[in-house]
Parts: sequence; structure tokens; C-alpha cells
Amino acid sequence: MPGSVKLRSVKKFGQENVGYEFSDEGKLCSSNYSQIYITLHSDFRFASCREICMMIFGSLCAIVHGSAQPLMLLVFGMLTDTFIEYDIELNELSDPEKVCVNNTIQWRNLTEIALNMTKSCGEIISTVILLIVLFCFRLLDIEYEMTNFAYYYVGIGAGVFILGYLQISLWITAAARQIQIIRKMYFRKVMRMEIGWFDCTSVGELNTRMSDDINKINDAIADQVGIFIQRFTTFVCGFLMGFAKGWKLTLVIVSVSPLIGVGAGLMALFVAKLTGMELQAYAKAGAVADEVLSSVRTVAAFGGEKKEVERYDCNLISAQRWGIRKGLIMGFFTGYMWFIIFLCYALAFWYGSSLVVDTQEYSPGTLLQVFFGVLIAALSLGQASPCLEAFAAGRGAATIIFETIEREPEIDCLSEAGYKLDKVKGDLEFHNVTFHYPSRPEVKILEQLNLQVTSGETTAFVGPSGAGKSTAIQLIQRFYDPKEGMVTLDGHDIRGLNIQWLRSLIGIVEQEPVLFATSIAENIRYGRPGVSNDDIITAAKEANAYNFIMDLPQKFDTLVGEGGGQMSGGQKQRIAIARALVRNPRILLLDMATSALDNESEAVVQEALDKVRMGRTTISIAHRLSTIKNADVIVGFEHGRAVERGKHDELLDRKGVYFTLVTLQSQGDKALNQKARQEMEEAESSVPDAERKSLNRAGSYRASLRASVHQRSRSQLSNVVPELSVAIAGELGTPHVFAYCMSVEPAPVTRILKYNAPEWPYMLFGSFGAAVNGGVNPVYSLLFSQILATFSMPDPVEQRREINGICLFFVVVGLVSFFTQMLQGYAFSKSGELLTRRLRCLGFQAMLGKEISWFDDHRNSPGALTTRLATDASQVQGATGSQIGMIVNSLTNIGVAIIISFYFSWKLTLVILCFLPFLALSGGFQAKMLTGFAKQDKEALEAAGQISGEALNNIRTIAGLGKERNFVEMFEAQLEAPYQAALKKANVYGACYGFAQCVVFMANSASYRFGGYLVYREGLHFSFVFRVISAIVTSGTALGRASSYTPDYAKAKISAARFFQLLDHIPKISVYSDEGDKWDNFKGDIEFIDCKFTYPSRPDIQVLNGLSVSVRPGQTLAFVGSSGCGKSTSVQLLERFYDPNNGRVLIDGHESTRVNVAFLRSKIGIVSQEPILFDCSIAENIRYGDNQRDLSMNDVIAAAKKAQLHEFVMSLPEKYDTNVGSQGSQLSRGQKQRIAIARAIIRDPKILLLDEATSALDTESEKTVQEALDKAREGRTCIVIAHRLSTIQNSDIIAVMSRGYVIEKGTHDYLMSLKGAYYKLVTTGAPIS
Repeated sequence: MPGSVKLRSVKKFGQENVGYEFSDEGKLCSSNYSQIYITLHSDFRFASCREICMMIFGSLCAIVHGSAQPLMLLVFGMLTDTFIEYDIELNELSDPEKVCVNNTIQWRNLTEIALNMTKSCGEIISTVILLIVLFCFRLLDIEYEMTNFAYYYVGIGAGVFILGYLQISLWITAAARQIQIIRKMYFRKVMRMEIGWFDCTSVGELNTRMSDDINKINDAIADQVGIFIQRFTTFVCGFLMGFAKGWKLTLVIVSVSPLIGVGAGLMALFVAKLTGMELQAYAKAGAVADEVLSSVRTVAAFGGEKKEVERYDCNLISAQRWGIRKGLIMGFFTGYMWFIIFLCYALAFWYGSSLVVDTQEYSPGTLLQVFFGVLIAALSLGQASPCLEAFAAGRGAATIIFETIEREPEIDCLSEAGYKLDKVKGDLEFHNVTFHYPSRPEVKILEQLNLQVTSGETTAFVGPSGAGKSTAIQLIQRFYDPKEGMVTLDGHDIRGLNIQWLRSLIGIVEQEPVLFATSIAENIRYGRPGVSNDDIITAAKEANAYNFIMDLPQKFDTLVGEGGGQMSGGQKQRIAIARALVRNPRILLLDMATSALDNESEAVVQEALDKVRMGRTTISIAHRLSTIKNADVIVGFEHGRAVERGKHDELLDRKGVYFTLVTLQSQGDKALNQKARQEMEEAESSVPDAERKSLNRAGSYRASLRASVHQRSRSQLSNVVPELSVAIAGELGTPHVFAYCMSVEPAPVTRILKYNAPEWPYMLFGSFGAAVNGGVNPVYSLLFSQILATFSMPDPVEQRREINGICLFFVVVGLVSFFTQMLQGYAFSKSGELLTRRLRCLGFQAMLGKEISWFDDHRNSPGALTTRLATDASQVQGATGSQIGMIVNSLTNIGVAIIISFYFSWKLTLVILCFLPFLALSGGFQAKMLTGFAKQDKEALEAAGQISGEALNNIRTIAGLGKERNFVEMFEAQLEAPYQAALKKANVYGACYGFAQCVVFMANSASYRFGGYLVYREGLHFSFVFRVISAIVTSGTALGRASSYTPDYAKAKISAARFFQLLDHIPKISVYSDEGDKWDNFKGDIEFIDCKFTYPSRPDIQVLNGLSVSVRPGQTLAFVGSSGCGKSTSVQLLERFYDPNNGRVLIDGHESTRVNVAFLRSKIGIVSQEPILFDCSIAENIRYGDNQRDLSMNDVIAAAKKAQLHEFVMSLPEKYDTNVGSQGSQLSRGQKQRIAIARAIIRDPKILLLDEATSALDTESEKTVQEALDKAREGRTCIVIAHRLSTIQNSDIIAVMSRGYVIEKGTHDYLMSLKGAYYKLVTTGAPIS
């Protein structure tokens, strides 16, 4: 609603806001003001004397500025009186009895009367004098008077410009200086926090605090305070003026305002309630979306896409209904507000005119001063309220920020306290150490750990993941302190040592080393401050890094990219080793330092590590045996304790943790190397010599490409064949870096409208309502000027009739406005809600049609997708309905105003039109001031944000290197530029604000002066002057405000673009397409031929490495092997969740990539380890197994009986209608498993996939479920994955997998006779995973 209260029409100043804001009148001023004021002072705790003086002076300027508007009303009242007086004189002159002599009005026959009187009579003389006084007053010189008023206006305008400038620039400058201090203190404190604090606080949250929260404090202590003081002063002065000039009329107007307050309060109440209902209704749909997207594999496996889209749509209908009601209610109350406001005008002018005309208590000017004084006061109060919001937000943000600034870290890395030992030997010992991470207090990581590491020896930690190996290393670095027990260095508890000194003794190389976005030399220099270039070169040579660095075009000055992204894995590792060596550490910690490398890089890096271990205390964690065989001591970890300790051979004899690791690994390595050699021989025999070189070259180039994309090279060949030298990425010249960009082009409005096309009748009616509402503004100025005209009418009867007519007309306009506002609100909310529902549905359908790998991308997590459905779709309506309404409204507003103005006086209109662009600018700028300028500041801080982001993301590395101070200094250096920019901006904003405030005064000064000229020279009626000026000035400011009040139009276009991106993305494996082979006699013959596969989200880890295995119809194939060897992956290829990168999967001789997806999945039933059930009844869940047909209850019961489920279901009170709860939470695991089996059976699949279907069960349930499975397998091709050997002994084929490759296959007896990996697993009883 563009502000129409318009009254400012006249009294100008531009900052009015939406008309009905003054509702909150009483409410705001009393309570919030005082309360916020009390707590606000703590936001200024970092202000120095200089800033306090600036803020005090800025406040004084704001107070004087605030009184300028009421002051202007005094001038305006006198100006009106002058015009009316002049008009009355002109009316006098129109009397044929009177004549103008020497600029003086006289009676024509005055002289004759005088002569006829007897001169002797004294009384007669006095009568004559009286008559002369009455009728010979001088005619007003209207041009002279108007010139004076113009000077007043210009004077006030100039004052306002200067005050506005000072008020804003002083406050912003003072705030900028304080915010600078807060940012520095906050970052400095965060960098001192212990690592445990970072575990409990996400880096994203800290980054948000650094930017958004501090910006909120900035908003609360900057220009908003000045603006609040200014508006509050206007509020006080306006009311004071009203009561001083005319208390009766003021009381009448104030008595009506509760009606508006009640309307605003009810509207807020209803809108909040309806929004709540709408969100609740949408929450149901959101829960469906979330449930479906979280279990998208189950939905895909059972072909439930269409069913889910329908279920989602049903839940959207009620949300849509509440949304439409909300639009109607908002339209109703907005209309009600306007209606009351126009009634208020009618009452004020009717009662006011009786005070002017009948009792003559007021002059017309006083009437206007009182009316507009009260109105401005109310409006200013309404506009002060957004400032209170800013204060509250700032207060909230400040609490969190100041809490952190005041918190004392438990392990303060920058403290100077603690001993530094003169001589360090390097003996480490753990005494009864118990530890859990602060972020997961319920999980004990180390329990009573006792362990000795002798100086100068290499100790290797081995054990399954989660056993506490890396944790032990972090305790040595004192990232954490143990909860019980202690860690000692040479007999001293490390808690008593100086922390920076302790960390300077330690060099660490991690699995994924962190490099900083600078040059190689600088990265190495981070190891030790002030290190010479010679030392850097020596360290690089020791780390086997020197040669590859010298091959790069810029040598040591080569930039490594964000996070070291320009380097391959091996290169990053070697730079990290050089960085650790340059410290010349006493203790070297190697946490999986080579695990991320291919064999060749590993050999090089391992060699470097072996060189540097001499004479240092070294602790190495590794999973690859080759790297730990030669350690002096090997320690086996399990469940947070050191369970075995000794040399390689001793531990093999013990058949414990170490033995299990060795067995599985050596088998896998052997098979892979054999296969790779075969491949090499085949390749070499078929390629002539000349080409062989180029082949190697191409291989290495491909490797380099891959490595640079995925940040570490792990090319398939180099992974398996030590002999094949594959050059490491980056050594071939500059690697390619592919950055993924999330930026989108805003969507074209036409495309958005196309989706909204079916609602065109609603949009048409809505636009009609908006057009009428736009015309209300100019009509108001017409009526207002008409009232002024009546004050100069000579005939009292006609005058009274005219006034009553106009007041009645005000009421009519109010009524019309009431209905059109309702129409506009309803029509646009209806079209908007329908569009939102349509888009949500399309979006959800598009999501379910995506291939599974799309969901693996962290950007498409279920949470992110549900949010996108919730917010993006609803924001899009901002670009259609309400947006069109806003445009139509503004156009009719300005159009009608200009037509009226040209009709009454085209000359004056042309003069004012010159000011129109400035008025619109001023209105737009005012609205902009309300929202604050935080956005621009954000951009200026990006460089500092990058440093803080890098520091927080890599806090462990920085703490390990003791580089916290450097980052604090770099961060503070980066803050200087934005700070200077903020000071510069303070002046620009100040000037803009001053200009926006004074432009209305200037426009009035020129217009009224020129109006005076036209009235005098061209006989223009004075009411036309008011009519033209108020029409254009109100429309101008309304136009400016409309431009900025649009519901965020740009945001809507971006949201739409993101949505269209989703709809336009074509999935690689499409469920909805009808293309692809289908055939009738589906048998279930499956063959994997040399399948290689990496997950798209982890392209550097080869999961399948040439899987070849086949199973005939009706046979059972069992996969065994350690976790991560590719068993479940092979099942996913069969379901076509993914397609293999190389090799083929054949089904009945058809290649899987050519088979119709929906057809293929309809032939497969799957039961997985953790079956996912949907939040509906048991029967519904079983029916989900076949979404193609309508299944009767008998079908459901038959399937349940086969799955040994029927009896259990009949024992439940609600039988098959029992709800299973979210994700099946109401049922035990065994019950869930059997429902999943029934679901698989009901689709009568030709192929049954059992992925660890019984591993999560206790023995009792396992028996029942196993029976059900054995029944279900009859006559079907079956693939079983299991960890318990008992479940797979009777399979037709058992395939033992390691590292994505089958190392042995055959029946149970055959494999036992081989005495290979399978035999070892069965006989030692070692767990397979």
C-alpha cells in the first residue's frame, strides 16, 4: 500500500512510511522505548570519549532536525491564511459596489455618503473613520508575501540538509570505530579458544557471527539511533503543536486513533495466527518431503515416485487454503485502515471547519497546523518502530558476541604461562588416560589408556577406526586435556608446560594435510618463523619435494590454491612434511600420512618419512602394513585401550587385532597386483612400441587431470601397479581446476508468469483493485484543496453545504478503498498460493526423478531440498501477483495525479515535474534508510572474511603450528580497508540523507512562489495551487516508496531461477522416461563383466576394481568381505542407482544401461540391513512393495504370512492398521525386517537382493527372519550380502571380495579346500568386517 495517508502531501518532509503505521502509537512509546533504552547502553561499551562526544552531538542534531517538520507547519499555516485572505479580497472586488483605488479597496459611493453628512456632528466623523478603516485596507501583495515564504522554506530546507548530514555521518562514524574494535576483539578471542570449543561450535556459525551478527550490532548503534531520536522528537513536537494551537480538534482526532490501533493489532494477531496455521499445514507436507527425500533409495527401489508426489500434493492443499485466507484478512484490514483514515479526515475537516466558520476560534491555517501536526506525530511514531526492531536485533546479537569475548578459554594457546624445559629427550607416556570429546560426552574414546613411547624410537599405532589412535595424538599436542589421568613428556605433566613451546617441539603430518592459500615457500615457512630460504630448500630436499617444486614454472613461488587445491595428494603431503621438518621437531606425529596416496607417491613419501624419522621420537598411525612393518614398536588399539604391543612377527602369532588387519589386506593386495599385471601385459602385447610411450603419456595426463580436479591423485592404474610410473598431477605443467559455481541468472519474468497463467482472471481483478487504490491518493488532494477553497466563500449557507458535501465524499472514497483493498488482497493471494503449490509439486516431482548420485552431493541433502521447496517456491510469488499490483498501483497513482494537475494548471505542473525525479529518489532513499545499509558493508569485508574462514576451517593445523597470532594480525590488517570505506560512506550517506530530507522543502519553496505569481498575474484560483502541488508531491514520494517496498522482487527472480534450474536439469538415469528395453519372460540371469566404479561424490576412491561375477536364474550368490570392499555397491549397480564407469552389467543378456529403469526395478525386490519404513500403517508399508497395481488385503496377508509376520500383526490391537511411526520407530528391528521382507515379496520379484538382512538382529529374531528369507528365496535369483558365515554357507556361489575385486569364488566346500582368505576367516573366526 503506497503510503497514501498522504497528508504529507502538504507538509512534505518525505520520510513517511506505510500509512497505517501510526497504529502503534500508544503501545510503542510507553513500554519498549524505555526498556530498550535501558539495555542499549551496553552495546556502546567499546566507545571512547571521542565517540561519545560524536554520538551526543549527533543526537542534538537529530533533535533539532526532528523539530523542523512541525516548524514548517507553522509556515504552512500562515501561507494558507495569506492565500485565503487574498482570495477573500478578490471576492470583495467582485462586488460592483467596491473599487480598487491605489491598491486599496474602497466603496464606490463612500465619498458621497461623507458629503451628505453634517460636518458638525462628532459622532458622524467617528463613523466615517470607522468605515474608512474597515473598507480601505490595502490589497495584499501576494507575490511579495510568497517570496518571503519561499525564503522560509529554503532556510528550513538548508538547515535540514546540514542537520541531516551531521546526524547521520556522526553516528555512522562513531559506530564504525566501535565495530572495528568489536571485530578485532572477537576474532582474537576466537583464535585463543581451545579445540574442544570449536567441536561444539560450527565454523559456519562462527562465520555468520563474524559477518551478520556484528552487522546487526552495527545497525543498532549507527544511523538508526539518530533516525529514532529524530522521529521521536517529531512525534513529541507534532503533538505539542497540536495541543498548543487547538486542543479541541487535537482531542477529536486523537479519540479516533484507537480504532486504527485496534485494526492494526487485530491484523497482526490474525496474520500471525494464520501464518502459524499455514506453516503447520506446510510442515506436514514438509515432513512428507523430508521423509521421502531421506529414504529416496527405498522410494526409487519400489517405484513409489508418483505415489509420493500425490501424497505431498494432498498436504499442500490445506497450506494453500490458509494462505488464501491470510491474503483475504490482510486485504480486509488494510481496507479497514484506509476506511477509518478517510473517516478521520471527514470528521477532522467537518468539526474543524465548524470551528473556523461558525465559532471563528481558528483561522483556516490553524486548522491545517493542528490536523497535520497530529498526523505527522502519529506517522513519525509509526516510522520509529522499525528502529526498535533494529535495536532489539542488535541487542540479541551483542549478547552472543560479548559472551564469547568475555569467555576464558580452558586451554589458552596464546598464554605465556607454563614451564619450558631446558633439555628435551622426547619420552612420552600416557598414565590411565580416560577421555571423551566435549561434543560427544556420552561416547568414551579412551578408557584407562596406559602407553609408553620411548624417545628416538618409531612407534606405530594400529587398530580399527574409532579405536582412539588419532585421539591419543591430539592429546599429545594438547588440543584437549584428558578427563582422568595424565600425559607426560620426560616425566612432566604436559598441562604444566608452556603450550606454544610444547607445540613448537612437535611436527605433524596428517592424512589430509592442510595447506594455506599462498606460495609453497610461505607454506613451508609456516613451520617455523624467521626461517631462511636455505633451510626451506634443505627441508624440501629431505621431504623429496625439491625436484617437483623446481619443475614448476614458478618454483617455490607457485601458489598452492585454496586448501592446496592446485597440488596433487602426493605433492601436498610432501610440502606438509617439509613444513613439519623445517621446525626441526623433537617429536614427529604421522597420522595416516600416506593413506591418501597412490603407490608411487606413497613410495616417495614413505622414503622421505623414513629419512627424517632417525633420532626423533616418532608416532605413526597407518592402515597400510607396508608402512608399519619396520616400526620399532607396534601398538594395537581396540575400544580406547592399547591391547597389544610388540614387533610385527610377535603380533602375527597372537592372532589379535593386528593379525585380522594383515590377513585381509595381504590377500587383497596380491589379487589386485596380479590383475593389474595381466592388464598391463595385455595392453603391451597389443600396442606397438612407438605408441606405447604416448599411451603412458596419456595415462599420466589423465591422472594429472583427475588429481587436480579431485585434489588428490589416485588414478586407477597407479593405485594397483607399482611398476607403472604414472606422473603425478601438476608435474606436467599447470593443472586444471574446475570450480563449481552455485550462481544463477535471475529468471525472466515471462517464464514465471507462464506458470501463473491459469490464474489470469484473479490477476485481472487484483490489478483492477490495485488501479482504483492507486487513484485514491490524487483524489484525496482534490478534496483537500476543495475544502480550503470553501473557506474563502462569501455566502455562509453555501459554504456549510459545500463542506458537508466534501466530508461525505471523503466517506465514499473510504468505502471504495475498503472494497478494492479487499479485492486486491484476495485476488493476488489466491493467484500466488496456487502458483506456490504448483511449483512445489513440480519441484518435488523433479527431485524424485533425479538419479541417486544427485542426492549424494552435499548441496542436495534432504534438509537443503526441503528448505528449497519451502522457501524458494513461496518467494516466487513475489515476482507475479503482488508485484503486478505494486506496479499498477504506482502507475495509476502517478498517472491520475499528472492528469489532474495538467487539467488545473499546466504551467505550475511543469515546474513541479522538474522536482519529481528528486522526490521519487528521496522516497526511495527514505525506504532504503529503513532497511539499513548492512548489505554493502558485507561485500567490503569479504577479504577479511576469507582469512577468518580459512583460519577457522583449519584451526587444528594452525594450532599445531602455533600460528594463531599471524592470522590475527593478517585479519586485523584486512579490516583497515573496510573501516576506511565505512568512514567515507558515513559522509556519503549523511549527504544523501540530508538531500532526501530537504528536497521536499525546496520543491515547496519553488512551487508556492511560482503559484503566487500565477494567482496574481493569471488569476489562477489559489485552491488549484494546493491541488496541483499536493497531488504531485504525494505521488512522487509514494512512487519512490513503492519502488523499494516491493516484496523482494530480485529475490523472487533468483528463487525462480534456482527452481527452473532444478526443473531443467536432465537426470542421467531417468525414472520418468519410457525409453529402454522391456521384455516379457524375465528370468533373472545376472552377469557383472569387469565393472569399475567410483562414487561421483568421492571420485578419488576406486570402489569396484574390475568386478566379474555371474549368477544364473534361481541361484543364490553371496558376497563376503570387509566393509568398503564394494559389496553393497554391486547391488546398487544392479538396481541402476548408478551405472558403472567401465565394464557392463548384463540382465538376461541385456546391458543394464539400455533397460527401462522403471521396468528393471519392478523386477527386483530388496531387503536391506536398516530397512526404511514410511510413517503410515503396516498394510500401507507392505503395499508399497508394488506401486503399479491396486493390491487387495488378501495379497497383503499372503505376503505377511510368507514373511512370518502375520501372527505378530494379528496380536496388535489395530492389526494391519497399526501405524509404524516415523521410520518404523514403534517396532523392533526384527519386526521391521519382516515387514520389509513382506514388502519385497508382494511385488513377486524375479531377483531378490538381501543386503545384510539379518545382521542387526538378535539370535531369536534372526532365526525367524532367516526362515522367512529362505522361503522367499525359493525359485528366485538371489544376491546375499552377509557378515555372518552361518547365513551364507548354503549359497550356490560365494564370492570373497577385497578392494572392489573378487579374490575367490565357489561353493563353501570348494573355498574351504583352497585354504585361502575364506578358509582363514572361517577358521580363525575373525570378524569379516
